[in-house]
Amino acid sequence: MGDTELVIAFRFVGVPGQAVSDPEEALDLFAKLTGSWDKTAAAVLPGERNSCGVLIMTEETADWLGETLTEWQILGGYPLVVEIPGTMGRLPGRKTLMDSIREAIGVHV
Repeated sequence: MGDTELVIAFRFVGVPGQAVSDPEEALDLFAKLTGSWDKTAAAVLPGERNSCGVLIMTEETADWLGETLTEWQILGGYPLVVEIPGTMGRLPGRKTLMDSIREAIGVHV
């Protein structure tokens, strides 16, 4: 999930995707990809609702999803969500995956 250019680039390497252009479109697609998810539902086990195990989305799209995405991640449901920088680069104030790992384990190499 992300901007058109990024989705096309991923398609060239065999990763299907769909472009979103606003928060409403992002929420609709997220609901579709995660099944009929609601806040009271238990975490979805692999293969229960769809075959998508990992959902790659841009940081901007993740921001649009806001609390919905946070709650999904806390439940530990599938698909797992991976946030990547968009075509304009990393959003200000965002930690990289390596920054988060370093912070969690307390080791800087």
